[in-house]
Amino acid sequence: MNGQPTSHPTDSPAALIVAITARALFQLEDGHSVFEQKGIDAYADYQRARENELLKPGLAFPLVRKLLALNAGMLPNAPRVEVILLSRNSSDTGLRIFNSIEHYGLKISRAVFTSGADVFPYVKPFGAHLFLSANPDSVHSALEHGVAAATILPAEAADHGHEELRIAFDGDAVIFGDESERVSQSDGLAAFHANEVKKAHEPLSGGPFKDFLAALHTLQSDFPAESCPIRTALVTARSAPAHKRVILTLRHWGVRLDESLFLGGRDKGPFLKAFGADLFFDDSSHNIANARQHVASGHVPHGVSNI
Repeated sequence: MNGQPTSHPTDSPAALIVAITARALFQLEDGHSVFEQKGIDAYADYQRARENELLKPGLAFPLVRKLLALNAGMLPNAPRVEVILLSRNSSDTGLRIFNSIEHYGLKISRAVFTSGADVFPYVKPFGAHLFLSANPDSVHSALEHGVAAATILPAEAADHGHEELRIAFDGDAVIFGDESERVSQSDGLAAFHANEVKKAHEPLSGGPFKDFLAALHTLQSDFPAESCPIRTALVTARSAPAHKRVILTLRHWGVRLDESLFLGGRDKGPFLKAFGADLFFDDSSHNIANARQHVASGHVPHGVSNI
């Protein structure tokens, strides 16, 4: 032995890496209320006294379960997907979280406990393609550092009754940049349509979720097209003639979406329910308020709508 660190196969990154906070994965709002009302010491006592009581699944739990199921048949040291837990708990008060992870059979081995400090600085070192958090400040910071991120409002997990992983995206300011949305907001819908027709063959810039969508697309290529366990959808307020630029941009990127819904301003919620989205991403607070009545939704505080 020469004293040098040994390289391990598990150091190889997975094709898709998702970082998630404990409050997005589990229902922790009772404990969070104790922290806000009585402080850190009371919170620590509360969690230690209940560390053998299972936490109930949170809003993003079904998503995480389906993501980890994509590793079926893979060697443990070469997963397709890795999920990393980030928590503002200490490792001591976080024991209840790991006990619940073990109970539910979630193959999550990497975690960071910051004892109250922000968790976002650890998102990029892990190489995460996506960061999900109940803390809007952490989400803002991750987006500013080039990581796809969304705010998940804590809620009870829902089960859509299907085993496929189904993820839906808004277009402008999420998959794409917000340059077209800026035209719409400054000059109106007619100007927006005229701009999109004029620039139909000019690809849109990439938004904060472009790389995450590309990683999903790469993951889909590991499975036979006729039995792929991942399904994606674009759910946008755009309609003809503004659809052409979107289609040509995705073609230019070499990325496909399984379904594209051009709704022309219709409420997205019922359509997302029909699609069966495990999670939907949108930059509009209004759209998220409507969508979350039907499916799990993550707000992407990016672009002109969030200035």
